[in-house]
Amino acid sequence: MLVRDQMSLKPVTVAPDMSVPDALSLMREKKVRRLPVIDAKGKLVGIVSDKDLLYASPSPTTSLSVWEINYLLGKLTIAKVMTKKVVTVVDDTPIEEAARIMADSKIGGLPVMKDGSMVGIITETDIFRSFVELFGGRRKGVRVSVLVTGGKGVFAKVTGAISAAGGDIVGLGVSEVDQEGQGSWKMTLRVMDIKSDRLVEALTPVVIKVVDIREV
Repeated sequence: MLVRDQMSLKPVTVAPDMSVPDALSLMREKKVRRLPVIDAKGKLVGIVSDKDLLYASPSPTTSLSVWEINYLLGKLTIAKVMTKKVVTVVDDTPIEEAARIMADSKIGGLPVMKDGSMVGIITETDIFRSFVELFGGRRKGVRVSVLVTGGKGVFAKVTGAISAAGGDIVGLGVSEVDQEGQGSWKMTLRVMDIKSDRLVEALTPVVIKVVDIREV
């Protein structure tokens, strides 16, 4: 799965000279939390988040009058509060790489580029949707987590055992774990067309243990 498969197309954008109050109103209207900033030539020159705009607003304890606040905010433009060094990804970036970049950079969204132009934006909401899809989260069935050795062909044995028992795998995720100093893997699968007891019976010969199983 690549970024272009999950990104939001035609993101809401703003110009550098838009005022902070207008940008806040736009965010509320469009129900977005970040706005890429595009200049008159169509170039991405920054990004601004709802936090950037709220931090730029006066504190509720300020001694300024409401008229003075509105006047000052009206003079404050996006160009003065936006992040200029924008972290971006290209549209054929693997979705897990985009997630890693967001986690490492502690940001909630990435403008998506292609041939030097912005073609979309990938956000934490898009990443969560991808996570749900990868694990088959919208399908009814049996969710099972198993611990397996790190040897070659083990994953194939697990999926083969499920298939031979008549199960249909609709979601799969794996993570490496440290099992008493030895490299092992935890596989989490969502399986349809099979009962829990039959699934345990099929998996027991090919896994270290069944960690968790439940009908969902």
